[in-house]
Amino acid sequence: MAIVKMVMAVVIMAATLGGKLGAAQVHHVVGGDRGWDVSSDVASWSSGRSFRVGDKIWFAYAAAQESIAEVNSPEEYESCDVSNPIRMYTDGIDGIPLDGEGIRYFVSGKEESCKNGLKLHVEVMPFGNPEPEKPRVAVAAAAPTTPSGSARLYGSSVLLLVGLWLCYMAI
Repeated sequence: MAIVKMVMAVVIMAATLGGKLGAAQVHHVVGGDRGWDVSSDVASWSSGRSFRVGDKIWFAYAAAQESIAEVNSPEEYESCDVSNPIRMYTDGIDGIPLDGEGIRYFVSGKEESCKNGLKLHVEVMPFGNPEPEKPRVAVAAAAPTTPSGSARLYGSSVLLLVGLWLCYMAI
C-alpha cells in the first residue's frame, strides 16, 4: 500500500511541477489503489478509460514477486507468452509514456498471474479530444475547471499540497 501511495504522490508532483495541468495529459495508475496485482481486476479498471498519446501509465507492484512484459501481438497477450517481449519491467514502479497511437499489450511476467487475468491491453488514441475535456489526473485530487492562470496556479498549489501530504503519509 505504501508503494501505491508513493506512486500517487509522484504522479501528483509530476503533474504539478511539469506544467501540464492545462493539457490533456493523464497519468493512469494501473489497477488503482491496489496497483498491478491479480486482486485489482485490471480488466475492470481499464474498461471505459481513454488512453491518449501523451498520457502515461504507471505500474506499481512488488518487484521481488512480480514483473511486467510488454509483448508484440494479441496472440502473445492471450497466451501469456513472454519469451520474446518488447521490454521487461522489473523496478516495482514503472512509468510508461504512451508516445504513439495503436494497441499496446502488457502481461505479468509470471505465467500463473497472467493466466489469472493480470494483463492489460491499451488502445492509445490520437492526442486531443473531439469534445473539450477538463484537465485530470486519473488517481488524484480535483483539477480546476477554469483554465485561467490564477485557477491553474491555485489548482497546482492544491495538487502540490496533496502530493506532499501523501508523501508524509507514506513514511
